[in-house]
Amino acid sequence: MSNKEIAKTFQFLGDIMELYGENPFKIRSYQNAYLTLRKLDRPLAEMEATEIAAIKGVGQAIAEKIRELLDTGKMSTLQQYLDKTPDGVQEMLRIKGFGPKKIKVIWEEMGIETIGELLYAVNENRLLELKGFGEKTQNELRQQLQYFLKSRNQFHFASLEAEGQDILQKLQTALPGVKVEFTGAFRRHANILESIDILVGSTAGLDAQLEALGLQNWQVQADHCSGSSSNEYPVRIFQCSAADFGSKQFKYSAAPVFMQAFLEQNPGQDFRDIAEETEIFKKAGLPFIPAELREEPWAIVQAKTTGVPTLLETTDIKGVVHTHSTYSDGLNTLSEMAEYSKQLGYEYLVISDHSKAAFYANGLQPERVLSQMEEIDALNKTLAPFRIFKGIECDILNDGSLDYTEDILAKFEVVIASVHTNLRMDEAKATQRVIKAVENPYTRILGHPTGRLLLSRQGYPLDHQKVIDACAANGVAIELNASPYRLDVDWTWIPYALEKGVMISINPDAHSKQGIHDIHYGVLSARKGGLTAAQCLNAKGVNNFVMWIESRTQ
Repeated sequence: MSNKEIAKTFQFLGDIMELYGENPFKIRSYQNAYLTLRKLDRPLAEMEATEIAAIKGVGQAIAEKIRELLDTGKMSTLQQYLDKTPDGVQEMLRIKGFGPKKIKVIWEEMGIETIGELLYAVNENRLLELKGFGEKTQNELRQQLQYFLKSRNQFHFASLEAEGQDILQKLQTALPGVKVEFTGAFRRHANILESIDILVGSTAGLDAQLEALGLQNWQVQADHCSGSSSNEYPVRIFQCSAADFGSKQFKYSAAPVFMQAFLEQNPGQDFRDIAEETEIFKKAGLPFIPAELREEPWAIVQAKTTGVPTLLETTDIKGVVHTHSTYSDGLNTLSEMAEYSKQLGYEYLVISDHSKAAFYANGLQPERVLSQMEEIDALNKTLAPFRIFKGIECDILNDGSLDYTEDILAKFEVVIASVHTNLRMDEAKATQRVIKAVENPYTRILGHPTGRLLLSRQGYPLDHQKVIDACAANGVAIELNASPYRLDVDWTWIPYALEKGVMISINPDAHSKQGIHDIHYGVLSARKGGLTAAQCLNAKGVNNFVMWIESRTQ
């Protein structure tokens, strides 16, 4: 089990214990364990029992539960609660923003034990009879339930990537001389996936190979077979002849709306029985369009008019922008974050701990801001030519103002303005709030614009065009938060941002050294929107990044 999976197990244990009104001190200890364990950069599976117990906030009892999880994949304490809790009630605990206290009331007073029953009760306005459930709360719950049901059986790309790579490599080894590639949404690097999709250029039976891989529960569908990996992730295997591989790869790799536009622009053309995918584009009179751009028709128009851009690569990123340290809620010290970034080959680091309003994340009071800046000055002398820039992730307050007075804001080299609280404004108010922050002369980057959490929280309702227009007018870059659980701004808005001349910054929002590697996911998502190195803020080398900072007009 990964550290994050173990951490989430403790989070769930705390929630289900709260459902039963258990000891609040024990519940808090499990919740604190969740916060600690999810940030560890060293795998718990590689640590001795004494090392785990020595982690701050863990202790012997929790360490024993961690060991049990690592050894068996289960935790007996949690299992006791699972055995007496209906599956539907357990599902409710996984709905973002719908806590154990409300679930307890619904379960005990209304006898509701499934998501379906709960949504029916909401639609029938039956929750209004309960204490603490007004009309506004009920409407918000309806949206949360609908989003939860829509997100079932879906996965973050990062959750399936390593598993998919492992299966692909093993199939390629088992089938020498046969072309085996990713296909479908997996090949397009979609933010959210339903399965790992692989195309095999052979029509011979694969039973022996699938069994050797530990793939199980196989069912034959119309054009593929589907099953699950040894880790119970869904896998689909498509097969075709070698002579038809290009045609089938193009068919399966294109999103429906892209394929429809492609065929409409090539009436009467026969694209069957083509071995190489590149030949399909030659036949259509187009340059080759990479799979990640095969989502929407604009990519075809762009290919015809201006050509296919040279898409951003992870190796183009020169600086690590948006990181946290132990000054706020990060796991590693400022020096550790800087030294690790330097070891990875980056030229600079923008440290951006939380501002003072983020009390829950140990946000920096002004005196701690100044203390951190002194440390940055000292580190820059020893790490040169690598450079640390003085940044902050500054909360956008309810009225759109920033979380420090001007004299403090003026000391930062990079201010990333982000919304973290009051995410339930309507679109008009939310948009005006963000635009006011963008218009602040100290704002340089708009952080994770909607605050969404993929598969968990829909995010802030915004008029994206108005926000992007404001960023263009004020010289503000937009973050593509590279956390695979955010990927916010959504890639679909990148073409409009580029049209308006707004730069995109691929920011890991790293709360540990390992979090820096999330830049990989940000780049994959950005490529879907056609982002190039020239239009990416942190593809600038350190000297050009300094020039960008100094271009700010007050």
